[in-house]
Amino acid sequence: MPLRILVAHNHYQQPGGEDVCFAADAALLRSHGHQVITYEEDNHRIKHLGQLRTALRTIWSLETYRRVGELLSAEPYDLVYAHNTFPLISPALYDAAAAHHVPVIQVLHNYRLLCLNAFLLRKDQVCEDCLGRAFALPGVRHVCYRSSRTGSLTLALMLWLNRLRGVWYRRISRYFVLTEFARQKFIAGGLPADRMFVRPNYLLDPGAPGDGSGGYAVFIGRLSSQKGIETLLTAWNQLSSRLPLWIVGHGPLSAQVEAAVMANPLIRWLGAVPGEQVAGILQRAAFLVFPSISYEGLPRVLIEAYAAGTPVLASDLGAMQSLVIPGQTGWLAPAGDASAWASTIETILAQPADLPALRSGARLEFEQHYTAEAGYARWAAGVAPLLPDGMARL
Repeated sequence: MPLRILVAHNHYQQPGGEDVCFAADAALLRSHGHQVITYEEDNHRIKHLGQLRTALRTIWSLETYRRVGELLSAEPYDLVYAHNTFPLISPALYDAAAAHHVPVIQVLHNYRLLCLNAFLLRKDQVCEDCLGRAFALPGVRHVCYRSSRTGSLTLALMLWLNRLRGVWYRRISRYFVLTEFARQKFIAGGLPADRMFVRPNYLLDPGAPGDGSGGYAVFIGRLSSQKGIETLLTAWNQLSSRLPLWIVGHGPLSAQVEAAVMANPLIRWLGAVPGEQVAGILQRAAFLVFPSISYEGLPRVLIEAYAAGTPVLASDLGAMQSLVIPGQTGWLAPAGDASAWASTIETILAQPADLPALRSGARLEFEQHYTAEAGYARWAAGVAPLLPDGMARL
């Protein structure tokens, strides 16, 4: 007998990886015969709610408690499975599930429970000042949430009050984290180690691997300082080799990228590209560059590159240290060090005979860890202990 699952997600104003993961998980679970009902909020509502009502809902939403309670009362559910709950769904989701004795799994896509800006990053430097604190006073002092003192205080209060109520320990049956690195950070931040389960992202439709025939490196992502785009542009100006760099994406540093294109003929900016075209760009790329200066979660673009058989040059930091295997799936370079990145790229270009093996290694890494089948197997392994009949219905 299949499970009846309530999958909850608060959509962002600018769609991103978490929104994709929510849709993919709903589709994956349905493909395995489970009955999936979604409970969704959208941050576009914030402008209509106003600042005060949004702040109150962030801490605890009566609307969520009532609406989810009605869903759980109408028919029996086996599981509440939550992606993003911030800000409009709120921890009221967990209380509604507890009132109806339904176990909850919370996916931790980012570090929101440990850090007000969710990245463990401040002024383009890794920051763990709030890690393990009951109240995120440094984050409030440094206005870490969108440079808003009101927003930072509201979020800090939400985390503190729900910690006092024991929500993070008593209301959530299991946390799904994306990497072992993230698991260790959440444990260091005070979340229960015995409820942390590593379940990586995956791709539903990976497509075929490519051959790298385009002869370019490619960056795909948000054009922001967090993603290391400034490091990349500086590194490209230091290269003696004439390797083209394609840049896909938009963001607050778009003007800087546009200026770099005008100054360096090797750099090409494609702007936003439809999702169906991204796979082709990756398949033809010699390698993906991922110069992030933050810890990251599990960037989907890395998995997409591996599916395309495209090796990855990434920052030697956080989750990337285990996601990219030097000599097998790509290379690592020091985060934020443009000269080291330029030197590493020169070394890559001096050893073209290594690329075919790296392309095979990247695709093999995908097939072993990031397929839909692997994603469901890990999901089932994490869910089974919460069900009276274990794996029997999975």
